[in-house]
Amino acid sequence: MKKNILQTIFFDKHQNWAKFLKNHGRRIRPVVKKEVAKFESCGDIRKGYRLFVCEGCHNTKLIALKCKGKFCPTCAVGESQRWSDLVAHDMFAVNHRHVIFTIDEGLREIFLMDKYRSVLLKGLMDEAARVVLEALGKNRKVQGGVVAALHTFGSKLEFNPHVHMVVTMGGITPDGQWKTYDYLPYKRLRVYWQNAVLKLIRRTLSPWDKKRVQPRLQRAYKANAEGFYVNAPKRSRTHLKGLLKYISRYMKRGPIAMDRIVMYDGESVLFSYKDKRTNRKETHLMSVEAFIEALIRHIPDRHFKTIRRYGIYSRRIKTLMKQVMAVYQKAVRRRLVELKQVMRVKSWTEKTVEVFGYDPLKCSDCGELFEIMGTSVAKNGRLKVQYAKDRQARHYMLEVNQNIAKEAYQTKYKQAEAAYDRCRFSWERQRRIYLSEMPQA
Repeated sequence: MKKNILQTIFFDKHQNWAKFLKNHGRRIRPVVKKEVAKFESCGDIRKGYRLFVCEGCHNTKLIALKCKGKFCPTCAVGESQRWSDLVAHDMFAVNHRHVIFTIDEGLREIFLMDKYRSVLLKGLMDEAARVVLEALGKNRKVQGGVVAALHTFGSKLEFNPHVHMVVTMGGITPDGQWKTYDYLPYKRLRVYWQNAVLKLIRRTLSPWDKKRVQPRLQRAYKANAEGFYVNAPKRSRTHLKGLLKYISRYMKRGPIAMDRIVMYDGESVLFSYKDKRTNRKETHLMSVEAFIEALIRHIPDRHFKTIRRYGIYSRRIKTLMKQVMAVYQKAVRRRLVELKQVMRVKSWTEKTVEVFGYDPLKCSDCGELFEIMGTSVAKNGRLKVQYAKDRQARHYMLEVNQNIAKEAYQTKYKQAEAAYDRCRFSWERQRRIYLSEMPQA
């Protein structure tokens, strides 16, 4: 059954994704097709489920499998919290600063070119980290640490690649001592960053492509006399974990939150956004085709890492740095948080209790707990038992799989799905309400 508004926009009776594939199939990256296909089957019991049986009264419960895809907003819930907790507990207990590197608006389309996309976006992160670390090395004679996160979207879903960085306000001196500081050469960073981005593009593109974009490079250089914009406040006391949560909201979730979508009528999508220039909440209307295109271009390429570590946070030297930092933090009565001791991935049950306030594995009839007894997954269009704890569980799942495959079940499932959509997404009614609330001219 469809669980969220985004699935409805892509896969309802209008078949918007199928139409988009037909019109633009050749231009769509394979990773996009794969991620959207996983997203379509997310939460569909016909694609797989886990069997739970109550230890007391033997009631059964089937829980549909999730896709755990990069594009799925349902599976991303909780991932940002887990990521920020994990990274925060694996970072040194020193002051950090939030720095943002942006590029000229006229250069954004260059980073969308398929044959250069991954190289340019990775280079953008590498160059941003290099500019910061070199500035610290030249001015403070220390080796700092950087955790960089790549964001590719703006509030209106436009392609806007920029790099968020968490930078240590201190570093390791050549003699192995920790030295703190509270200053970044903001003006120089802007100029260095501008030169780094322009050089990155020139050395990555082929001679023919470089000739095509040369006018864009020249305009970007002339329009930014002080360099590309870098947000590096003079002082930053932002709580590290809160900062990581802010960054991870965009790293582990899709380009748009579900509650931002105001209206969908089969042809158009209306969503809200915050205009940073006016600091006001506005709305933006797009055709469904333009909306889908805007969303899928933010899906990263396969194996592309949107989070990278540099300097003393580089995994190549992290073990050595932990030893150095342990001595320093003991001297100043601080501690280096041990990831394995503190951090543990929350289970599905724990997340449900935390968000909804009830235990999904507690039987409502007898109060005993449900126990997982097996898993069925879809292979070649048919459900097959992947795991069964005992013979009785296997027999039960084989029977369930046969019932799900029957035409009567499929019809009943589609009817339930349609009823859910009518109840959850009354788009025509919502559009009338929205239009009635708009101020009249």
